[in-house]
Amino acid sequence: MTEKEANLNNFIDQDAGFDSQKPPKQELIDDCVHCGFCLATCPSYRVIGKEMDSPRGRIYLMDKINQGEAELDEATVQHFDSCLGCLACVTTCPSDVQYDKLIAATRPQVERNYPRNIFDKLYRQLIFSLFPYPNRLRPLLIPLFIYQKLGLQNFIRKTGLLKKISPRLNAMESILPEITAQSFRDNFPEVIPTQGKKRYRVGVILGCVQRLFFSPVNEATVRVLTANGCEVVIPKTQGCCAALPAHQGQENQAQALAKQMIDSFADTEVDAIIINAAGCGHTLKEYGHILEDDPEYKEKAQAFANKVKDVQEFLAEVGLTAELSPLQDDTLDIVYQDACHLLHGQQISLQPRQLLKQIPGVKLHEPIDAALCCGSAGVYNMLQPKVAEELGEQKVNNLLNTGAKMIVSSNPGCSLQIKKYLHPKEEEMPLLHPMQLLDYSIRGVKISH
Repeated sequence: MTEKEANLNNFIDQDAGFDSQKPPKQELIDDCVHCGFCLATCPSYRVIGKEMDSPRGRIYLMDKINQGEAELDEATVQHFDSCLGCLACVTTCPSDVQYDKLIAATRPQVERNYPRNIFDKLYRQLIFSLFPYPNRLRPLLIPLFIYQKLGLQNFIRKTGLLKKISPRLNAMESILPEITAQSFRDNFPEVIPTQGKKRYRVGVILGCVQRLFFSPVNEATVRVLTANGCEVVIPKTQGCCAALPAHQGQENQAQALAKQMIDSFADTEVDAIIINAAGCGHTLKEYGHILEDDPEYKEKAQAFANKVKDVQEFLAEVGLTAELSPLQDDTLDIVYQDACHLLHGQQISLQPRQLLKQIPGVKLHEPIDAALCCGSAGVYNMLQPKVAEELGEQKVNNLLNTGAKMIVSSNPGCSLQIKKYLHPKEEEMPLLHPMQLLDYSIRGVKISH
């Protein structure tokens, strides 16, 4: 036994294994040769610094649990929970280990077989009962609006009281964006005609957080699509894409939400289904896997997934036809923030940059560690706030050090995380979605300095 294996064995109990319902596949586990290439790109390992909080260590644990030589207890589950699911290890692995499939199989096992404490269980239930359901979340916008306008938010944050009571609730409150009148709007027509000659008929998914807190991004996305020859279809029955529960092992909830989404686009006869949020897009493209055991939905799920396109992926593929104008009279220096589920999950990196560079006067800067997660990772920053905090600070420092005057982000979770860590630095750097920049450029709107 090597020294590394001896150290890993210190974390292992010798009792039970996974249940028989689709545990991590042994052949995928065996693909890992424990070379360690993943360590440098794994955000949790870089922050925590422990072998078991790396992809290599977690795969070792999966193997031991599969062999019945380890159990799902507090000592092992914490290492699975520390994974952000950013998939950077999948990109960097020279052996093509499918860690994404391994962690996706492990998380439902944890949720079924590990009894979380009452506080953890209630907190997770709060998240998964609210965030994937815009119609449940929207009524809460009214008290949150009052909370902000009366200055209670500033008072709570200055006192640090909530952090002392509950670091997790404080983490949730700390990423709360400003509630505006736009947050209460949900007035898209079901079909929006193209401007000029029709090239495509596309469906648009509004998202949950995006719909409520980033409605200008959805509005800009629709305007950009229609300006480039797309008739847009927005089914009223669409709900959550299932990303949040799917990433945390809430299997039944994820499957139910996926079915609802598929049904909402049935018979719409669209050429593509467009999404403008990176995390949502990755899950939508995984519907064939999420519903692979459902005889009624298996084929429909794969057909749906085959039509899903990130909006930047789609526009780069079909080409822009609308004329683009400068956003400022001089050069606009921007830095593009790679969202993990766009970069690693969907291998989309060049397309956003290609689109942004088409805007006259735009100068694109690149940050160091561009592929490192910002710490948002769905609801990770609410479940693991300490690790997320260090990653968020690193990401903001790297973005600021580029000298850019604007941050461009393709994912609402990343945007909330970055804004949180810009605030203590008293940085007023604007943060926009790529579709907002394209929309301004198409409409000839100038961005003030």
